[in-house]
Amino acid sequence: MKLLLTDAGVTNPTIRQALVDLLGKPVEESSALCIPTAQYGHPNVGPGTRPWQFISGREDHPGAMVDLGWKSMGILELTALPSIDEEKWVPLVRETDALLVAGGDALYLFHWMRESGLADLIPSLTDTVWVGLSAGSMVMTPRIGEDFVGWKSPSGSDETLGLVDFHICPHVNGEGRPGNTMAEAESWAATIDGPAYVTDEQTAIQVVDGTVQVVSEGQWTQLNG
Repeated sequence: MKLLLTDAGVTNPTIRQALVDLLGKPVEESSALCIPTAQYGHPNVGPGTRPWQFISGREDHPGAMVDLGWKSMGILELTALPSIDEEKWVPLVRETDALLVAGGDALYLFHWMRESGLADLIPSLTDTVWVGLSAGSMVMTPRIGEDFVGWKSPSGSDETLGLVDFHICPHVNGEGRPGNTMAEAESWAATIDGPAYVTDEQTAIQVVDGTVQVVSEGQWTQLNG
């Protein structure tokens, strides 16, 4: 699987070009499925308005992913998949060019990736592009750190999929701005073993065949490197 792990979505031309490069064709010729599941588990999001905004592409921030002009768009709701025969959804996922994964609660998303069977399917999706937003990016790392734990995993762990060997602290902005401060990011990184990327909303991390490249028109820092 090819990864485009964004902080806040496709927020600038550089990140959009990285997406096109990973797809190997224009967005307008590509199919996508959006995954809103992580939003339900976040204490400040939950069901209701925000998932609808993500699915409909009517989000009020500059990093929306659903309304980029895709050739086709569908919904992959992970909480529904355990009650559906695999032949109803696995072929759909295999033939889709990109999975657009909303932010929210990374542990809740990870739980339903495993429960639904999507986590087991991922190793075979070699040509699919995973476009994560915030928690949709963090779920690919080994751990999120206790600072980001909201929804409690049945295991009590903060471990996530571990498809990459680094960690992500998103939404780091200047002092007095919404999001996390650099001091908070450094405190978080001190509890994490291994490299960690601190990103702002203009930054994404591209991973292809184990090669990591930061794609940014903003500010980012690598800690524990």
